[in-house]
Amino acid sequence: MRTFVAAPRASGSHPGVVFYSDIFQLTDSTLRWCIRLAGYGFVVAAPEIYHRIERAGTVLEFDDEGKRRGQADADATYVADFDEDIRAALDWLEADNRVAAGGLCVTGHCTGGHLGFRAAFDPRVRATALWYPTGLHDGKLARDADAGSLGRASEIRGAMLLIFGTRDPHTPEEGRAVIKRGLEEATAINHQMRSESEQISGRRAPLGETPASLNSTCAGEADVKRGQCGSPRSFGSPVRMKLIQ
Repeated sequence: MRTFVAAPRASGSHPGVVFYSDIFQLTDSTLRWCIRLAGYGFVVAAPEIYHRIERAGTVLEFDDEGKRRGQADADATYVADFDEDIRAALDWLEADNRVAAGGLCVTGHCTGGHLGFRAAFDPRVRATALWYPTGLHDGKLARDADAGSLGRASEIRGAMLLIFGTRDPHTPEEGRAVIKRGLEEATAINHQMRSESEQISGRRAPLGETPASLNSTCAGEADVKRGQCGSPRSFGSPVRMKLIQ
């Protein structure tokens, strides 16, 4: 499972974050996001979510064909396979000597947000920040008719931040209401829900053009993880990057 890793150059242990991309896999904007989180002081591991189907290194374009292919890959993957990969990613990050004991966190965008939600079922995950997780309200994730993720929300023990776009066509207002009710019924979850801007504002921001809303929500994401998984250094830490196979 090919994985992009970004980590602070500073010695010592840091909280770890498994980062799940959207259906386009490890695009430039996703890698910038990983690097940004590493700059906040996290060891970030972003696996290719379609490694069972696509060749290593495949990145899909932000166009109709890329969307069609990415959705087809999702529809061809069983939830059980996604869950197996989630466990493998958490196991790898937990074993990394740069990652603090008890410091596992997860984040994800779109389909990756739904994967991140399922990763939060693992009791090792202390905090989760999810950007417009797709399919939570109707159970749609992969080849299975219904992943049943929201119905398992009571298994989540860590803190959770969910950020939705008010103009997001994948999770409309009524869908967000379903998610809100599901989380409220799972009373064990310490969760926050925010809705702002459209779905693509975070993942497609050009290099050097970061919207104020993106800055604020990224800082909020870091704060949630910082509060639950340790206190990494402030934003601006030098970062190392590599790809592992």
